[in-house]
Amino acid sequence: MVGTMEETSRRIPGYFKNKGILITGATGFLGKILVEKILRVQPDVKRIYLPVRAPDAASAKKRLETEVIGKELFGRLRETHGKGFQSFIEEKVIPLAGDIIHENLGVEEPQLSQMTQELNVIVNGAATTNFYERYDVALDVNVMGVKHICQLAKQCPNLEVVLHVSTAYVVGEKQGVIQERAFKQGETLRETEAELDIDAELRLASDYQRQVAGDDAEQKNERKAMKELGLARAREFGWPNTYVFTKALGEMTLARELAGVGVPGVIVRPSIITSVQKEPLPGWIEGTRTIDAILIGYAKQSLSCFLADLQLTMDVIPGDMVVNAMMAATVAHASTAAAAPADQKKKTPPAPPPTVYHATSSLRNPAPYAVLYRTGIRYFSEHPRVGKDGRAVRTRKVHFFGTVAGFTAYMVLRYRLPLELLRLLSLLCCGLLFSRLYAELDRKYRFVMRLVDLYGPFALFKGIFDDANMERLRIAMPVADRVEFNFDPKTVDWDDYFYKIHIPGVMKYVLN
Repeated sequence: MVGTMEETSRRIPGYFKNKGILITGATGFLGKILVEKILRVQPDVKRIYLPVRAPDAASAKKRLETEVIGKELFGRLRETHGKGFQSFIEEKVIPLAGDIIHENLGVEEPQLSQMTQELNVIVNGAATTNFYERYDVALDVNVMGVKHICQLAKQCPNLEVVLHVSTAYVVGEKQGVIQERAFKQGETLRETEAELDIDAELRLASDYQRQVAGDDAEQKNERKAMKELGLARAREFGWPNTYVFTKALGEMTLARELAGVGVPGVIVRPSIITSVQKEPLPGWIEGTRTIDAILIGYAKQSLSCFLADLQLTMDVIPGDMVVNAMMAATVAHASTAAAAPADQKKKTPPAPPPTVYHATSSLRNPAPYAVLYRTGIRYFSEHPRVGKDGRAVRTRKVHFFGTVAGFTAYMVLRYRLPLELLRLLSLLCCGLLFSRLYAELDRKYRFVMRLVDLYGPFALFKGIFDDANMERLRIAMPVADRVEFNFDPKTVDWDDYFYKIHIPGVMKYVLN
């Protein structure tokens, strides 16, 4: 559980002074926020190592400058350091041409030796978040990547903590209150005769990939086959998609591989991550989050209906709050074992199972989907988008269905029957007009169905994430840190946040 009061009472910025930190996934949304926050609150951090996929060191540096440091998110830090910003970054941030799918992340000597000697903290934020990723690719990143991180941890004599970013939805489609509990090895979400064995899944994916590739299949067919395998394996054991299934396997891998290392493991499980609420840039966001696909479809008026119960809770948490929680958990669990004499290190007992933290809001400050809908209508009514003809796009209401049966019936009447009629008219009359109408309606139909296929399970999710560990962590923090590193969802006014911060942020940074 959370460390002693003496440990947690240390100010968070003070802990990171002279620390060596490895952060994977730095080119992702959370990774950027974490790197910026550490550099901003503790400029005396020793070094931050950032592995990025690149063929060489020069390419890694260029990618880091373009995709991380060069982002608007770093504007405040850039203003603080002025002309010395670039030299500050070059001194503190070390780009690595590497990838977690390789042993030692692909980092070679002598850089590997220097890094392992300096590392005090490892944060694994790298992941493939594609719900229907190829099974072999998802396993490589979300499972083998975790194993490689843990193997690297064993080579770091001064390491104090390993923090792994997962997702709250590793619990599948559970209902009711969901505890902050680590998975047991081989645990499944539904009863099945098949035994869940991580190594067996890795072999299965590898063998199947060789089989479909060996049949001289086209690349597209191979990709489809590997995606279908991942989905089939996930549902076999009770998970709804490949992403959350392999993230669960990654958590199991972390617990197994760290068991004999003697270094504390921490798992942070965010729910749906939304834009920065406060610092350093309110509304800043990258990529299309789960609920943002709905917002964008609504803004473009290409979304006329959706499968969602507006009274159900959408569990959302701003990205800066997730990072604040990650930093607080890192400090709370950092071990003092690395500073012990060599003869005492040999006697260090195995680390306990990783502590799980839910970075969520559904228990203590739930926001129903109705909040998103009403703030969306209000925002787009008061800030209408302008169409290609220069006229304001009229805001139309969206039909929401709280059941699969109701949604399916609507889609048949609204789309499938008209599509069949247009298809017949096009064939009988050879009409170009009917063909165009068919293509346009079919495009809208496929767009809605794709969104529902991807995000529908979240919209009907009936679980509530307990965050008792997170609350104990917050209470144990010094008062000053509770303000500077706030992650209390009760401090968020959701109507105000969505209307004034999140929706404008999505329009500016995602939809441009």
